[in-house]
Amino acid sequence: MDDLFAGLISSKTRISLLMRFFFNPGTKSYLRELSNDLHVSTNAVREELNQLTKTKLLTSEKEGRNVLYKANNDHPLFPELKSMVGKVMGLDQVIDSILTRLGDLEKAYIIDDYAEGKDTGIIDLVLVGNVDQYHLNDLSRKTERYINRKIRSLVLTREEFKAFTPAFDKRPNFLVWER
Repeated sequence: MDDLFAGLISSKTRISLLMRFFFNPGTKSYLRELSNDLHVSTNAVREELNQLTKTKLLTSEKEGRNVLYKANNDHPLFPELKSMVGKVMGLDQVIDSILTRLGDLEKAYIIDDYAEGKDTGIIDLVLVGNVDQYHLNDLSRKTERYINRKIRSLVLTREEFKAFTPAFDKRPNFLVWER
């Protein structure tokens, strides 16, 4: 599954940028940040950002001396690219295999690196509700083998989540499922 984009797109930098911006379309990043995160020269990243902006897959806006880039939600291919990136990163399997079978689940969030569109190999989930921990661990192990990524889950009750919200809001996060 990781080779899905590699067979279609020859630039590894472009693939990384698409993954970053289309996994969590709210992500905004600037050139140097992307260069550091992707461990690629600023020139290589700039060239790909220019191409993606020229094709209108990304939009850019000036903020002070920096130019911030983000996915163009209005592009006709946006829904398809977002779906493809989700499949490549294993999000659809996580949702299908874990979230929809856990019982009294209210909300599920992805936090930290994956919420920023960084494929680090560890998917951090925050699950809100009354979840069977044994069933969650079993499903997580099976899904991990299938998607070749580690899944870390934090299960909170509604009250615990409310208490956790101030710290939670300071971390990169996005809602992936809600009852």
